[in-house]
Amino acid sequence: MYDERLAEFSRERLDGRPIPDDLRVLLVAQWEGRTDFTRLLDLDFFEAGEVHPLLDTSYLSEKELADPELQAINAATAEMATYVKLVAKGGKGWIGYWLHPDEPADRPWHLTELDTEFTFWSLGGLTLTEGVAAERASYQDEPDERIAFTQLAAELADLGLPLSTQDYDALDDTAYKVVPEELMEELIEAERARRGLR
Repeated sequence: MYDERLAEFSRERLDGRPIPDDLRVLLVAQWEGRTDFTRLLDLDFFEAGEVHPLLDTSYLSEKELADPELQAINAATAEMATYVKLVAKGGKGWIGYWLHPDEPADRPWHLTELDTEFTFWSLGGLTLTEGVAAERASYQDEPDERIAFTQLAAELADLGLPLSTQDYDALDDTAYKVVPEELMEELIEAERARRGLR
């Protein structure tokens, strides 16, 4: 029923890569108007045509767009958008996947979060749902985030979206091979040098 819409989302947000199973469930739930997952995870998935946050320059004035320093930063962030595949608004800003080609292909995609100051944050877990649930655990009524995560995991399982673990401490926390923040700085410096701004 949603095959074409899922294919479009894949093309637009993931460069045609297969949509992970949990993301597929969450997308269909949003499109069907279900609020159960939204209530638990506080995610709002991008609709077709929404601009990638790293490519959005609509908030800049003409003067700012003409500034060589900002042009260098915008060029670097545009290159970063080829690796940062944001799929939803939520958390500190936007959430998605870190798909740099130097990351190991034999593991699930790394999760990343981008805040409104363009700072990258790593999320633990093997799936988007796990990463977001781990982050949301600190915002629950239960003060112990480990207990809160277990409760969220149980609620998600009841809704048909089981996590690989209900143990907060067992969440995958494999480090990035290519750290987004460091690459962003390298790309900005390269753009500055290319434009003679050093």
